[in-house]
Formats: sequence, C-alpha cells, structure tokens
Amino acid sequence: MLKKQIGQQRLLTLLSDFGDRDVYVGIMKGVIAQINPRLTVVDLTHQIPPQDIAAARFCLMNAYAYFPLGTVHLAVVDPGVGSKRRAIAVEFAQGFLVGPDNGTFSGVLSQSPAIAAVELTNLNYWRTSQPSKTFHGRDIFAPVGANLASGVPLKQLGQEIDPATLVKLDISECKQTTTGIVGCVQYIDNFGNLVTNIPGSYVQGKTWSVQAPGLKIPGCETYSDVKMGELIALVGSHGWVEIAINRGNAHSQLQINLEDALQIWFFSENQTRENC
Repeated sequence: MLKKQIGQQRLLTLLSDFGDRDVYVGIMKGVIAQINPRLTVVDLTHQIPPQDIAAARFCLMNAYAYFPLGTVHLAVVDPGVGSKRRAIAVEFAQGFLVGPDNGTFSGVLSQSPAIAAVELTNLNYWRTSQPSKTFHGRDIFAPVGANLASGVPLKQLGQEIDPATLVKLDISECKQTTTGIVGCVQYIDNFGNLVTNIPGSYVQGKTWSVQAPGLKIPGCETYSDVKMGELIALVGSHGWVEIAINRGNAHSQLQINLEDALQIWFFSENQTRENC
C-alpha cells in the first residue's frame, strides 16, 4: 500500500537484532525510502543479541535523549512476531516509538511517560494488507514509522489504546539499605562491562565499592584509575554504575550474568578502603 503523506519531516532511528549479515535492515530502509526518500534515517544498532528484549530496552532508553524533539524511534526485536502481541506506536514528550508491544519501550517510558498510544490497525499504512508472519519490520513497522516521520498524525495509524496497558519488562529496581544499595546487572555491553540498574547519582560524592560473591571492587572515576587487568566500578557514560576490567572483559572473566545481584557499600569517614 505504501501510502505517501509527506508533511513535517522528522528524524527516524532504527534498532533491531537483525545484524549486518542478512538483507533485512536494507529491505526496511528500502521500504522507508519508497514512502519518503528524503527522510534522515539513523541506525542506532542492529547488533542487539537475538530476541534480547532487555538489551533493546536498555539501548533505546539510553539513546533517545540525544535526538531532536519529534524523532521517531523504530525498534524491532520481536520474538513474538506473527502472534497476537500488539503492533503499536506511542507518543511521548520527546518523540514517538514504533514497534511490537513486548516491553522494549518500557525503559524509555519509565523516564518519559506515554502521552498517547495506538495499536497499528490501519492497513492503509502497512506495506501490504497480508503481512509476512515473520517480518513485521518490513511490512508494518517500517512503513508506519516512515509515514509517522513524514507527518502522518499518530491517531490516524490505528485504534487508540490506554498507555497503562502497554507491556512492561520486569526489570528489578535497586533498593537502598542502611549500608548501601542492592541492585543487579541489567545490561552487558560489547566490551563485557556489566551495567547495573543503580543510577550513578546514588554514588555521587560518596566513597564506595561494589560487593559481589567473592569480590570487592573499588568505586573509582576512570578506567585508568586501576592497573591494566584490574577490576573497577565506575559510573559509565550512560549514567549507570558498571563493573569493568581495565582493558579486559568483566563478563567473561567474572561469569556474572544478567539479573545477578550485587551490592554497593558506602564508607564513612572513619572507614578505609583501597584507594583508586
């Protein structure tokens, strides 16, 4: 159908677990270009581990704030493709989200709540009225995202739904204790850094260390505060506390995995710890 309604131009970002070996990403961009070849399309990443909704959630949550107001973020990590899971578009304060209703957007919406949401039921904005059971990125999400980025109003794309019904990914929240903070690993990046769910603001101005089974890791400021091969805890550019190894891979060496628990300990003026 590839309906063209070019009005206000918005930036369009793409995130997926498609990788770069196959043609899936290129095909989606071709569909977008058929609708509006003048759109600016930015690839956030296509290296999300296959079917890893939690990783997609984290990456999108930590990327959206760096884009102009009104940006359309198209995210397709969709292990439920072809099932009864909803295809959705969401408006929030800084732009729009398009993709499957499987929790991918719950990180963004925890920081900037949804203003409005629709289920993508208007076939006029799909590529075809009979979409593939395995490639909604091509047949539904890419054309909808392109039309939305070209100025089509959100409400025109489908049936309004209550934003409170959107799927939320069950990510544990960190908890403060009398001696520190209890949290867990929420993401593992390409360097093997273990990113926790503890905001960096919680340790700002404090003397601290991270404790995990059999480990005590000093809280520092930069990777170079420890020797090569040594463990370090610090606040990453994403704003979360992370565990790393200077020029090493903390994930492979420590065998700490997603959702594994850890704790931050704060030190009083009368206590000492190994300095960075």
